[in-house]
Parts: sequence; C-alpha cells; structure tokens
Amino acid sequence: MSRPDPIDEEFEFKDGLIVSSTDLRGIITYANRKFCEIADYTRDELVGKNHNIIRHPDMPKAAFKELWDTIKSGKEWTGIVKNLRKDGRYYWVYSHITPIEKEGQITGYTAARRPASQLEKEEVVPVYKELLEKEKIN
Repeated sequence: MSRPDPIDEEFEFKDGLIVSSTDLRGIITYANRKFCEIADYTRDELVGKNHNIIRHPDMPKAAFKELWDTIKSGKEWTGIVKNLRKDGRYYWVYSHITPIEKEGQITGYTAARRPASQLEKEEVVPVYKELLEKEKIN
C-alpha cells in the first residue's frame, strides 16, 4: 500500500477517542473503530502495518525520536501530532502513549488520542517548523 500525497486540507477530528496498540517495533496490533474512521483506513489496512503509515511529512523526526526514547524507557509520552489520512488530508491529535508491561518487560505500546485544540495546534506549529528547518540544514 503506497502512502498518499499530502493535501493541504485539514480533516476536522471533532470528538471521540482514537485508540491503537503496537508491538515494540511500532507495528499496529489493534485499531479501534474511531482510528479507522479518522485515518480513513479499514482495520485490515492498519493492523500489521507500521504506525508510521499515518505519519505526516510536516512532523519533524526529532519529535518522534523524543517520543520513542521516552516510551522505550518505560515512561508515558504526551504531545501534539499531525497525522496523514489515507485520502491525503491531515488531522491533529493530542496523543498519550503508554508502554504495555508484562512481568516487568515492555511488550508494546498503547496510544489514546483526542482532537487537538486550536490553541494546542497554534502553539506547536512554529516549534515543528523550526525543527524541520534544522533537519533540512543538517
């Protein structure tokens, strides 16, 4: 399955909770109905794929490095993320990711996401733009 070309059009994610789980490598093991609806994929198109299937190119690599460093260390991570739908439009979420532990070992991760507020989006966009510019220089 190829990734869509981004379209500069926001899809309004207004309510509900997106929930997904992944294994240690970021492969989706569970996607709730709201995730499928908002991302515009079927459950079969998501489960078994890497979670980066919805990664928007406007998201800086540094943001995901911090996310992965945090959850791999066993801590919870929260932040604002711009995601890419199957149709090429984007949507913003406030994401809370928690490691799943069994017998003291991290076995995967669960993410719960709600719509990001307008203020949250406005605060994070300039930060992400600056990080992306730095990544282009390096």
